[in-house]
Amino acid sequence: MKYRSVFDIIGPVMIGPSSSHTAGAARIGRVARSLFGREPKWANISLYGSFAQTYKGHGTDVAIVGGLLDFDTDDKRIIKAIEIAEERGMKIRFIEEDAVTDHPNTARIIIGDHNGELELVGISIGGGKIEIIELNGFELKLSGNHPAILVVHNDRFGAIASVANTLAKYEINIGHMEVSRKEVGKMALMTIEVDQNIDDTLIEELEQLPNILKVTKIVD
Repeated sequence: MKYRSVFDIIGPVMIGPSSSHTAGAARIGRVARSLFGREPKWANISLYGSFAQTYKGHGTDVAIVGGLLDFDTDDKRIIKAIEIAEERGMKIRFIEEDAVTDHPNTARIIIGDHNGELELVGISIGGGKIEIIELNGFELKLSGNHPAILVVHNDRFGAIASVANTLAKYEINIGHMEVSRKEVGKMALMTIEVDQNIDDTLIEELEQLPNILKVTKIVD
């Protein structure tokens, strides 16, 4: 693991004893909340590896729930996040998984309400940094460190080019981009991390492009 600065090692300002198990966990939960677009009514949280072994002592449980409540890593309310979530009517279930994963600090979060649900897999890689590696069955690599656009689209010729051309029109620089699909010619997912904040006007224009099904933005 290579670190680019001292802050990658010591982690962010945070509540909790561990940057990996607390700050990273909170960020995974908050990305899930951001992608879902609203506060969920229920959450099933599966923990793997060291997350499963130490989540109560290291505050991983309250951190993930705090993220689902849209609390930042330094928000003192994280300590009482589960209590706050239950007061708001959120039903929470933690599952300690025995399966071996590629990374020891792995969480699978399934959240939902009467309008829909979302499934996400995230890993905490140290220093409060995370990667989202799966979203609703699509493989991806999303750091959560930059503004991002997730584009669900039909796997058709020209779909990627039309999105890239629209970003260029708005002078948006792409820092990282990848495409995942479950089957050739079916549904696919573009993950695009950018250097600038994303205006709602751009999102609306992207949604009007041919073969684009849904566009979601993540604000840094």
